[in-house]
Amino acid sequence: MSIIEQAAKRLEQLRKAGVEVPMVVPPLGTPPLGTPPAAPSAARIADIGGAAPATSRHVDLDLARMAKNNLLVPGHGKYELERDFRVIKQPLLAKAIGDARIPRGNVILVTSALPGEGKTFCCINLALSMAAEIDKTVLLVDADVAKPAVPARLGVDPSDGLLDLLSRPDSHLPDLIVRTNIPKFNLLQSGRPRTNSAELLASGEMRRLVDEIAERYADRIVVLDAPPLLATVDARILAHLAGQVVMVVESGRTTRQQVSEAYAMVADCPNVTSVLNRRPGKHGAYYGGYGY
Repeated sequence: MSIIEQAAKRLEQLRKAGVEVPMVVPPLGTPPLGTPPAAPSAARIADIGGAAPATSRHVDLDLARMAKNNLLVPGHGKYELERDFRVIKQPLLAKAIGDARIPRGNVILVTSALPGEGKTFCCINLALSMAAEIDKTVLLVDADVAKPAVPARLGVDPSDGLLDLLSRPDSHLPDLIVRTNIPKFNLLQSGRPRTNSAELLASGEMRRLVDEIAERYADRIVVLDAPPLLATVDARILAHLAGQVVMVVESGRTTRQQVSEAYAMVADCPNVTSVLNRRPGKHGAYYGGYGY
């Protein structure tokens, strides 16, 4: 006889003996005995740092279009480019999640000295390369809020993102993350333009956001596409929040003096890596050369 059957028999015996037994009515919505526990809600999953909630937006990226533009999408072999970014990412991953891990090493900022050196191209490919080969989720953040280039590169419509998160108290990070059809590759756009964007990036709220991403979601690699260092103050502000900086330098164009000035602006960052972009190859100039 089960425990429930024994309890029911005992209650019947008490009633027959004249003992008044109060009836306890379970709260409305309580599942019947024996019902398996319900799965946590999407909001609760977000609270405990699990998968992206159902409220996140999803977009299907045009993989063929991206491959045509030399982006490292699954199923479209770009072997020389893949090799280059594999070499670039390994020391970054070691400091992000490996034995050589450093504070905020999983927050990687990609910038350049000047506009037009290919830092957005390198940033996207670095994020895609990391998403392809590790068991960690990659979040690409478009932090070039004055001239966001990530949506056009990926072929997606602009949407709310980083600046909205920093300026609206009712917004939440999981709700603004855009999931894609590339496994483990998610996106946070720059958001609606604002005149006080520099102040928002320098705010305590931005620091708290980076802390949340870096510490609460330790299994996530965050790659930020930042503005050029010599063109705006925004990149210098963001560099103080990242554990690693990748400096994209265009071969044959950026002068030694400009590179030196840009390096001086990120001198306090624990780890700075240089990537030589558009270096001449045996098939002519192409994106993706590397150097340290």
